[in-house]
Amino acid sequence: MKIVVTVKHVPDTNAEKVLDPQTKRLNRSAVENVLNPFDEYAIEEALRLRDASPDTTRVTIASIAPRSGLEILRKALAMGADDAVLLSDDAIAGSDTMATAYLLALLLRHIGCDLVLSGTQSTDALNGIVPAALAELLGVPCLTFAKKLMVEGNSVEIQRETEDGYARVRAPMPALVSVTKGINEPRYPTLKGIMGAKKKEIRTLSLTDIGADPTRVGAAGSKTVVESFAAAGARAKGTVITATDPREGARRIFDFLIERKAL
Repeated sequence: MKIVVTVKHVPDTNAEKVLDPQTKRLNRSAVENVLNPFDEYAIEEALRLRDASPDTTRVTIASIAPRSGLEILRKALAMGADDAVLLSDDAIAGSDTMATAYLLALLLRHIGCDLVLSGTQSTDALNGIVPAALAELLGVPCLTFAKKLMVEGNSVEIQRETEDGYARVRAPMPALVSVTKGINEPRYPTLKGIMGAKKKEIRTLSLTDIGADPTRVGAAGSKTVVESFAAAGARAKGTVITATDPREGARRIFDFLIERKAL
């Protein structure tokens, strides 16, 4: 079984984000970039599946990033993945979620896979659209918000996290599964893993290599556009309601919420 984990390099969660006034995009060069924390859970789950069947399972990391993203892939390889593929091309800059899903679909068809794992979302966007869009473009079942994952024969089953518990969902492979943070605890790269990652293969591909239509990528090929942005204003001081009578206090709070159309 070939498992491909899609990962993204994102600005450090604790870093202050800055938007470029010219491109209206996040200025990634101004901050340190790291492996998307949500994707680490997908990597760990892939490695656990590989560890259960080491002779028949291979884990490949796939990403779309500038050449600087190679270091991010090294971390995934140090965790234990077998190899990695990086799609890197200047024309990709500015691609939105749908253009990204289109490129990932072409990339995964190019390298082939039985099971695709991903995090639920990325920390720089938090929209969670790419996994579902990617599954649709690949024409495979999409199993989302997995808190537990099991592979039996040619099918995959998950426990899908819901507000009041979980639902069991099963589908034939090939399939795509997005996992939640609660599914496992990602391992730390060991010194042996870090040293071994330097010898593992990272293939770098271009748009031409995967047969991408250049009109469907970049800002021009995206379905969304940022027309303007502004800094968020300072948070207003809260209103303190003091009342000696509980009923009067409740009434004033109720009136306050109605006035602001919260009720």
